[in-house]
Amino acid sequence: MLLQIHEPGQTPQPHEEAGVAIGIDLGTTNSVVAVATDGKAEVLRDADGRGLVPSVVAYPDTGEPVVGEAARRTLLDEPDRVVSSIKRLMGRGAKEVQALAGTLPYRIVDEASGGMVHIEVAGRRLSPVAVSADILRALKARAEAALGRSVDRAVVTVPAYFDDAARTATRDAARVAGLEVLRLVNEPTAAALAYGLDREAEGLYAVYDLGGGTFDLSILRLERGIFQVLATGGDAALGGDDFDHAVAEHFLARIGGAAPTAGEVKLTLATARLAKECLTSQEAGEWQVELANRRHPVRLDRPTLEGLIAPFVERTTEICREVMAEAGIEPAEIAGVVLVGGATRVPLVRRAVASAFGREPLADIDPDEVVALGAALQAEALTVGSDTLLLDVTPLSLGIETMGGIVEKVIPRNTPIPVSRGQEFTTYQDGQDGMLFHVVQGERETVDGCRSLARFELQGIPPMTAGAARVLVTFAVDADGLLTVSAEERTTGARQRVEVRPSYGLAEEEMVRMLRESMEHGADDMQRRLLIEARVEARRVLLALAAARSADPELLPADEGAALGEQAVRLEALLSGDDRDAIDGAVEELERRSQSFAQRRMDKAIRLALAGRSIDEVAAETPGPAA
Repeated sequence: MLLQIHEPGQTPQPHEEAGVAIGIDLGTTNSVVAVATDGKAEVLRDADGRGLVPSVVAYPDTGEPVVGEAARRTLLDEPDRVVSSIKRLMGRGAKEVQALAGTLPYRIVDEASGGMVHIEVAGRRLSPVAVSADILRALKARAEAALGRSVDRAVVTVPAYFDDAARTATRDAARVAGLEVLRLVNEPTAAALAYGLDREAEGLYAVYDLGGGTFDLSILRLERGIFQVLATGGDAALGGDDFDHAVAEHFLARIGGAAPTAGEVKLTLATARLAKECLTSQEAGEWQVELANRRHPVRLDRPTLEGLIAPFVERTTEICREVMAEAGIEPAEIAGVVLVGGATRVPLVRRAVASAFGREPLADIDPDEVVALGAALQAEALTVGSDTLLLDVTPLSLGIETMGGIVEKVIPRNTPIPVSRGQEFTTYQDGQDGMLFHVVQGERETVDGCRSLARFELQGIPPMTAGAARVLVTFAVDADGLLTVSAEERTTGARQRVEVRPSYGLAEEEMVRMLRESMEHGADDMQRRLLIEARVEARRVLLALAAARSADPELLPADEGAALGEQAVRLEALLSGDDRDAIDGAVEELERRSQSFAQRRMDKAIRLALAGRSIDEVAAETPGPAA
């Protein structure tokens, strides 16, 4: 190996040879790229000083896709060639997107290879990963132009409620764009990182992140450079886009006439977004909506706008209250509320946040740029080094299906990551030489209320009596929130491992639905779980009794056997009902009636073990008292 020799004082820093790393906020409406040097982050801007890159892509007949402001201008002339709000489709399948099809300004292709949803634009069939990669390429090009050097590494932010499928899709899009993802960071955590380092903040902070397509609320503890997420909640289908749709529907209702085309819907949405942005700083205005080749004037004032969007804003404050209650925190304990996302510029939103937390929110860092600044700081930390530690959390519990369809949670939700936890499981039947593991995610007590992640089988378990085998199942979640599960039989060392590779057909808003349902049905779920556990225990007792009667029929007198048979039939009949107490009582009665039979079997086993052996031999093998 040859040594690299440099002149004194000219030795490059390790990160300089590896290349600079950038921070990217890949947003629903706008995206931002930033870089950090010596702990100071800055947004990389274009020649006109604009930091925001509209997350809009236009696909011309020939040539490369057009991204950003130029694509947004194309929307006015050729709306059918333009894609926007693609982030709402990341990690989704065609089946899940059907509910959104009426609100999306492009056509969904129902059947796609691999389960990933595709869209059709100007005769092209495109995946959300491909469109997002075009946006990321534009951000990469802006960074390289501003820095005058090649850029191939980045920290990319994602909503806290992005599931494994959406996170994997984001990483794939970056790879297609020629970027290595150093880490996926939750957007609220990135925002807190920007505020924490700039302000040297300590204490509890809430991050209210209302972007174009998602809403997240996170409670973080900031202390001596450690950012720990205590609780998180949100709605992955709630954002500024919903404000725009409400305004657009208001405009179309005022105009009337035939149903608009897809292109006219895009133009109306663009007008609605413009009206919303204008009313952030003015009280009223008038705009033009083009329908059926005619321009229709529409007027909107701020009170009307606030009436249209009030239900969406109220939903965000409901989530704020739920997350604080889950974390056991009162609003008075919050040291500050950080605003993230362009939708937080709306005056009604700021008033609602101030009311919910009892204090004015922090907004001295541009809410459109704060996430990218935090991502840039984390990129510098991962390449150069930092005293800052990010502790994100798992958004939903991870567990294993056990007998009866019950979920045994191995990693509870809101557990800091990265994390590795193990739990022992055992066999259900005598002689069982394999186990099928079903990995699930969710908050409900039974499998049918959770989401399936993966299935794998462990073979090679030595045949033993039920409950004798010891199988250690280990869940490991890395810093990006991606899961690996392994199982090992402790006596033989038989081992199986699976990386959970999500299908793209899973929707991230399922997380929010699961959390809401777990709270609404918590008591019912627990009663159902207890009933299932009672049934599983009853079936175990019936199986054990049947095996014992088959092995030692001579030890069971006829009258006693008849009584046990009657009680077993009674218990079998109860298993089809929902009376848990009756099942438990019948199990106890069956065990009481079988005690004499069990004692005779134990005596027989002892006699067989001692047959042909002297008392001295047995005493010599018996260990003495512990020292």
